Amino acid sequence: MAEPNTHPPRLRLRVTAAAESAIRSGHPWVYDNSIREQNRAGTAGELAVVFDRRDRFLALGLYDPLSPIRLRVLHHGKPATADDAWWRARLTGALERRAGLFDATTNGYRCLSGESDGWPGLVLDRYDTTYVLKLYSAVWLPRLNDVVRWISEAVKPERLVLRLSRNIQTEAEANFKLREGQMLVGVAPSGPVVFQETGIRFEAEVVRGQKTGFFLDQRENRRRVETLAAGCDVLNAFSFSGGFSLYAARGGARSTTDLDISPHALESARRNFALNHADPRISACRHECVQADTFDWLGRRVDAEFDLVILDPPSLARREAEREGAVLAYHRLVTLGIPRLRRGGVLVAASCSAHVTTGEFFGAVLEAIATSGRRFVELERTGHAPDHPATFPEASYLKCLFVRFEP
Repeated sequence: MAEPNTHPPRLRLRVTAAAESAIRSGHPWVYDNSIREQNRAGTAGELAVVFDRRDRFLALGLYDPLSPIRLRVLHHGKPATADDAWWRARLTGALERRAGLFDATTNGYRCLSGESDGWPGLVLDRYDTTYVLKLYSAVWLPRLNDVVRWISEAVKPERLVLRLSRNIQTEAEANFKLREGQMLVGVAPSGPVVFQETGIRFEAEVVRGQKTGFFLDQRENRRRVETLAAGCDVLNAFSFSGGFSLYAARGGARSTTDLDISPHALESARRNFALNHADPRISACRHECVQADTFDWLGRRVDAEFDLVILDPPSLARREAEREGAVLAYHRLVTLGIPRLRRGGVLVAASCSAHVTTGEFFGAVLEAIATSGRRFVELERTGHAPDHPATFPEASYLKCLFVRFEP
């Protein structure tokens, strides 16, 4: 007598007409209120197939019963089998897209950028021989052993660190015995790891630091600042670990002032400058650290003047409800920053708030500039670095504006 089939049938979903259209256009999320039919309850990380109204294959994705984003789409179009070879090829493709982006002077960059690389809710960053895997969705928790195996085969990390978004840490610990900051490969570092970005050495706090340990996404804007900094006194507001300041120093800045409310961040900036002391351009630059609230300091230090002012705050809108307040805050920040600029100076204003649109951010900055009454020339608007692709609207968080005020 044949044994009964104990495997449940494949999870099948049907979605609204609007969701069908969004999937066909390449959007990688299906929300819970867009699902109009499913054949059974699903578990986190389970593969689900979406069929259209004519019962044709539409997409394949990872199901999450506890998230408003109920399905994270992996593939749409013609049917595909997500077997071991399919996943390996997907990882190889993402790595190959970055193969020509960096030379030997850069060994810190993003290898996998979530949905935009076909790995929804997952990020992989490299810091020399240390790699950091950050999960933003519980769909990867039951698949983590496979993910680690694929990454280990592809890049052979000396160390692979697991970072977990706050919203999945409890489930990860309770059901999978996984914790924030644990080592998946190798042994824990004794402190920050050191990597290179275009020849400049930086620390990355891979176990407990923000994001995966460093703000890799601003690399190209740091390089632009380097080209503008010769002979300048530079203010780096919300400086974190001094990335913009080091590039400015290498570009010939006379002085750099790192302004941040966190003493921990400023200590990291000092260590980063020390790491690069052998570079005569960096060692020749006077580096100062100021611990203060940026809004407060800009408002009261009316005697401070600089040739280059960088305003790169952390996200001012972590949720949609904060969007309107964030737009006002960007306007206020630029309004406070402009008087700190000498005539002929350059303002660099950046936003990493995904809930604030590109139009809203640039509009707030340009309105503050116009209100100042000072004549200016817009130099450049920038977005995502090539190793941080953004292939759908919600992924487009980074925007930056370079403006020179006329003498």
